[in-house]
Amino acid sequence: MRVLAVDPHAGAIPWPGPTARSIADPIELGVFEDATPVRVAMLRRHALIGGTTDSGKSGVLNVILGNLAACTDVVLWGIDLKGGMELRPWAPCLARLATTPDEATDLLADAVAILDARAQASSHDNTRVWKPTPKAPALVIVIDEYAELADTAPDAVGHAESIARRGRALAVDLLAATQRPTQRAMGGGALRSQMSIRVCLRVRERRDVDLILDKGMLNDGWHAHTLDAPGKFYVLADGHNQPRRARAYLVTDDLVRQTSARYADQRPELDPLSRAAINQQPRPIEPPGPSVDDPERALLMALDQAPTDGLSVPELIDLTGMRRTWVYDRLQAHAAAGRARQVARGRWRA
Repeated sequence: MRVLAVDPHAGAIPWPGPTARSIADPIELGVFEDATPVRVAMLRRHALIGGTTDSGKSGVLNVILGNLAACTDVVLWGIDLKGGMELRPWAPCLARLATTPDEATDLLADAVAILDARAQASSHDNTRVWKPTPKAPALVIVIDEYAELADTAPDAVGHAESIARRGRALAVDLLAATQRPTQRAMGGGALRSQMSIRVCLRVRERRDVDLILDKGMLNDGWHAHTLDAPGKFYVLADGHNQPRRARAYLVTDDLVRQTSARYADQRPELDPLSRAAINQQPRPIEPPGPSVDDPERALLMALDQAPTDGLSVPELIDLTGMRRTWVYDRLQAHAAAGRARQVARGRWRA
């Protein structure tokens, strides 16, 4: 018999810090009502986090990101169509951050190219799975507010579904969060059916439980509409098949900044195979207008006028009208000459 002197869910539970050092390690999301930890494994699993406004969705997302940032065998990409409001604090640990529908489409297209390259290499080597290491890391794509992506970037959704179907064996995983678990965004397609980790926070309507978790879960006792505090959730995953209430750790804004700064210099780069797959991606190039008839000059002007947090590579591609490989090569040359610097992963300025 275990006797608890206090209710572990009575108040916010401070985050103790990362518990994972590899994507193969389980991540602690919080604690159940009996004070035992909630542990989930992220490797080769897609995850969905759903809940209404102020339910604590960002908190769960921050716990996962804080752990993945400490892992030296995973590259993190982010999509945040709210101008980067949610994911920007993690920018030092994100190799790429897309904040517009076009950037999101490009990012997911590059992820599909990586999938294709890894699948081809695996078939040549007769290997079934991609084993993440610091030199050949996994790729996790974090999508904040997936319903917004579904509304504004239909091509991106097609790429996301391709990743959902094929990505797990090749260590390309999706982590999607949404405040609007609508039928259109969540009800059909490959993406929802491939999400093997489901975290359901408080929802506004009873039917949303089945949209996030699965059909029939509400009748089976997963009553997320009754959760009464931010951060309380149900988790459906391997080893978590019964409705048990949990509460996520609280990650403050200061902890996000400290964790992001601490692990920024330890983030791995994509492996050469994956980088080559991205560089070989064809890009439709618009004829340069009067302002970009000299791409080199346009690049230097863009870097000089960039905001404090810099410009992303996709933004520089748009401003110069040049291909990704050209932009990367010129950035490296300007960095070596002291004319440019990387202020965050994937973001540059003079």
